[in-house]
Amino acid sequence: MTLIVAAVLATGCASSGAVPRPRPFPGAGTPAAEPPVPRAPLPPGLSSLSGVVDTALTYLGTPYRYGGSDPRGFDCSGFVQYVFARHGVALPREVGDQYHLGRRVQPSDVKQGDLIFFSTVARGPSHVGMAISNSTFVHAPSSKGVVRVERFGSRYWARRLVAVKRLH
Repeated sequence: MTLIVAAVLATGCASSGAVPRPRPFPGAGTPAAEPPVPRAPLPPGLSSLSGVVDTALTYLGTPYRYGGSDPRGFDCSGFVQYVFARHGVALPREVGDQYHLGRRVQPSDVKQGDLIFFSTVARGPSHVGMAISNSTFVHAPSSKGVVRVERFGSRYWARRLVAVKRLH
């Protein structure tokens, strides 16, 4: 059990402030087919996500904090939720719930503001970041990291990519 908790804190994103546990639960298999959820509820005035991306980049260097969802420290889903909330977009708190928003797009068609999901601690989506270009994303990576920008095509992230979702 201690090894599992250490693995979650060292390699993946927590999705709430509860007792650490990977999502989806080990042995749960591949996530069920995605329900037909067309798009996240973007406010009518939010026609571009460049402002959301600009806001995300202001938090570069903010420390990772398990269950964190404010500038004192973020986990991955708390970071995404917080940044979108600053622009009037209410997203769910947990990675698995964020994964069910929007529509899937090809990684080759990534645009600013798309959510990028990775499998880091279990099969299925367990980590999320936000695209800032067609090759980079910003995220709160792990217990030893800070909010930073990385290339999602790097060897590490490309092997773990689950999906890219567009909210608009």
